[in-house]
Order: sequence, then C-alpha cells, then structure tokens
Amino acid sequence: MRQTVAHKRVVVLGATGATGRLVVSTALRHGHHVTALACRPGSFAPAPGLREVEWRDVRDAATLSTALTGADAVISALGGAARGPTSVCTDAMAVAVPAMRSAGTARLVVVSAHGVAESRDRSPFSLAVWAAVGERMRDKEAMESRVTSAPLRWTVVRPPRLTDASATGTYRTAVDLPVHLWTSVPRADLADFLVREVEDPHHVHAFPRIAR
Repeated sequence: MRQTVAHKRVVVLGATGATGRLVVSTALRHGHHVTALACRPGSFAPAPGLREVEWRDVRDAATLSTALTGADAVISALGGAARGPTSVCTDAMAVAVPAMRSAGTARLVVVSAHGVAESRDRSPFSLAVWAAVGERMRDKEAMESRVTSAPLRWTVVRPPRLTDASATGTYRTAVDLPVHLWTSVPRADLADFLVREVEDPHHVHAFPRIAR
C-alpha cells in the first residue's frame, strides 16, 4: 500500500508537453496542488487542485515569480525546440533559479537526458542521440550547469528514449543504471518518478537515470 504523503504545492514548467501533461495529471492524482504554466490559456480542463497560469515566454520572470508564491517545489519538463538551435531549457532556468530563491522554494526537479555532460560517451546511444537532437542536448547541458550551481535542493533526471507506452509502475532508477541503444522508459513512468522525488526526495544533488 502506498504511504500517505503530505500534499505539496507544485509548479510545473513545460506543463503542456507530452511529459508535462503526465506530470500534472500524476501530481493531481496524488492529491497535490498544481500550478501548470502554459503557453496558451485554456490548455487544461478545470480540475480540483489545478491552477493554470499563462506563461508565453520562458524569460518572463514576473509571471513565474507570481506563480511561485507559496510553492513547495518546481518540476521542469521542458524539452526545447524539435529542430534547430534552442535555448528554452537554459533560458527557463536562468529565470527560475533566482525566482525560486526569492520565493523561498528550494526543491527543483528537472528533466535532462542521458548523454548529457559526463554521461556522454562513445556508446551507440550517445552517438545516436547527439546525431539526432544535438542542439537540444547542448541546451540540456547548459541548463544543467545553471541548475547544479544553484543553492537549491535540485535533482537532474536523465532518462533514455521516452515512449508513449502505458505506465509500468516497475521502472528502475539509479545514478549508474546502464543505458543501451534499446533502453527506454514510458513518459508516464518518468512522470511518476518526478512527482515521487518531490514527495520523498532520494536523489538530492544527484543525476538519477530511469529505465523500464
């Protein structure tokens, strides 16, 4: 039986993305109060515990600062542009870190990717992901630098290939989990892990990996 956890006030960045929507629904299902930052108003159907805030520009510090009032944690599921140069994740953290410090919100959980920074190697996985989405990986690396230099209780999650399969509930996590070319994890499992790291942190100042 799942342990009862204290309800949190969670701000979700990238809430309208494929992973972000699952983070929002998972957090609500766990009984948390969620502030979903969305680039378009009306992106979510009204739900108990859900507040939607329009955030068209990730560099909009004023809107984010207001959204953080009373928040216990921030989960960032931002992914960046699909093609071409992108700095979405880095720009968001440039705003989020000082805003969190001002608001007194210390817990930050962000989605990065396996193959970033020291997890990049000459493995088929790293070579393939950098060949496919190198600009997004560079953005993730710059984002990580901003996060890890911040005086916050951060966790940087580095998933492998994400799928839209149903949640398994039996995923594995570890900072040294082997990742191969065929390794993947459902976004639903990733969302579950992100929310659980807010509820009961096990990887503060660490880079956990996750896989089926």
